[in-house]
Amino acid sequence: MKQPTVGIVGTGIYIPEGRMTAREISALTKGVWSEQAVIDKLGIRQKSIPGPADGTQEMGVRAALDALKNTGMDPKEIDVIVCVGEEWKEYPLTTSALYIQDRIGAVNAWGIDVQNRCCTTVTAMKMAKDMLLADEEIHVVMVVGGYRNGDFVDYADKDMSMMYNLSAGGGAIILKKNHGKNLLLGSHVIGDGSLSRTAGVEIGGIANPITPENYLEARKSLRLMDPVAMKNRLNEVSMPNWMKCIDESLRKSKLERKDLTYLAILHIKRSGHVSMVHDLGLTEEQTIYLEDYGHIGQIDQILSLHLGLQTGKVKDGSVVCMLAAGIGYVWAANIIRWGSTDV
Repeated sequence: MKQPTVGIVGTGIYIPEGRMTAREISALTKGVWSEQAVIDKLGIRQKSIPGPADGTQEMGVRAALDALKNTGMDPKEIDVIVCVGEEWKEYPLTTSALYIQDRIGAVNAWGIDVQNRCCTTVTAMKMAKDMLLADEEIHVVMVVGGYRNGDFVDYADKDMSMMYNLSAGGGAIILKKNHGKNLLLGSHVIGDGSLSRTAGVEIGGIANPITPENYLEARKSLRLMDPVAMKNRLNEVSMPNWMKCIDESLRKSKLERKDLTYLAILHIKRSGHVSMVHDLGLTEEQTIYLEDYGHIGQIDQILSLHLGLQTGKVKDGSVVCMLAAGIGYVWAANIIRWGSTDV
């Protein structure tokens, strides 16, 4: 009996029109980072920033509509919406998946919000595949969300340089059981809870609520709450964990590093990106560096695949690795074989 498979039907993207340039980022750091250093070291020529109508949930809607347009799929075919949109959204304690469900007319879908920070999309794709294979009544899952955590960045905080790239946008990816092409193969996720509170929005939760005295500070309170411990631990484990995620997802896919042809990696500093590409035996033509977009959190992998398809870097026969990391700390990878199953 033929084993069921899960394939990617297509993607959708929404990028706001607003831009912040390397020069503007430099100015906000009060000269601590020069414009050239922002470009050369942080790898940001410009990044997308949201406009007044670019709420997190709304950007998810726009990406979802783009995915439906690009694929020609009827929204009534969607069985589940797994929303990877961030917790920073229009109204706290509202369910983003259900807002998107209503706005796109996916009247037959149920929905759920999931969160794994910048690992959420890769993690949610694994969850979606597991749902599709486990439940005979689920045939189509949309993974979708919006992101604008850059609102919380204080550019005068020197410890936050690793997050100066945070930008804004939305992404959607549609997965279908027995689609017959663009197969989602193996995935692997690693978590390290010892880093769970080394970074986050410090003011605005139960532990440190917003008050009349701190409300202005709260708006820019995404911080490394224990920068020394976080950076020391990440220096020790981050690259090995990434490589383990890649190798394990390849093993589960019955593939090896030499089979990879495209890396859909989140935006990181330029030297780290170049090192990762070379360590995997790839060239810089086999990836897209998101230096004109910034880091749209968990949307980066969808954006990279989307751009890879547009530019022809991903085509029939391509073996794609989506690679992510999120504060918490979590590392994740998956493998996609693009094209028909006969390739």
